[in-house]
Amino acid sequence: MPLISTKGVYGLTAMHELSKHNPNTPMQIKEISKNANIPQNYLEQLLSKLRKAGLVKSIRGAKGGYVLAHEPEKINIGEILAVLEDDLKLVDQKTQNPILNLFFEDAKANMTKYFDISLAKLDEYQEKYNEFLHYSI
Repeated sequence: MPLISTKGVYGLTAMHELSKHNPNTPMQIKEISKNANIPQNYLEQLLSKLRKAGLVKSIRGAKGGYVLAHEPEKINIGEILAVLEDDLKLVDQKTQNPILNLFFEDAKANMTKYFDISLAKLDEYQEKYNEFLHYSI
C-alpha cells in the first residue's frame, strides 16, 4: 500500500531545508544533502524534477545553488509530492469490491485535503516539536 516513497519524503525534506534558508542566498546541493541527510546524487535528481516543475530555481556559479521559486506560503505540499510521486495512491489498483473502491476514493480525497497546506505551514510543526522537547526535559 504505497503512499509516499523515499523520493517524496526526501524531496519534501529538501524543500523544507530551502524554506528555512535565506531566500536571497542559494543553498548548495552538498549543504542540503548534509542538513537533510539525503544522498547527494539522489538529491540532484529530485531537485531537477522540482526545477522542471517550477518549484525551485537553480543558480549557476561558484556561489550558486538552489532557492525556492516562490515564497514558502505559495508552495503547496501536495504539489511537491505530486511532482515527485506522480500520484499519491493508497492502493495500486482497483479492488473487486465496489464498496472498498468507494472507500479508497474517499480516503484519497481526504488525503489530498490533508496535503493541501503550504510549505510555510511546516513551521507550526517546528513549534510543536519545540514544545515537545520542552515538556520532555
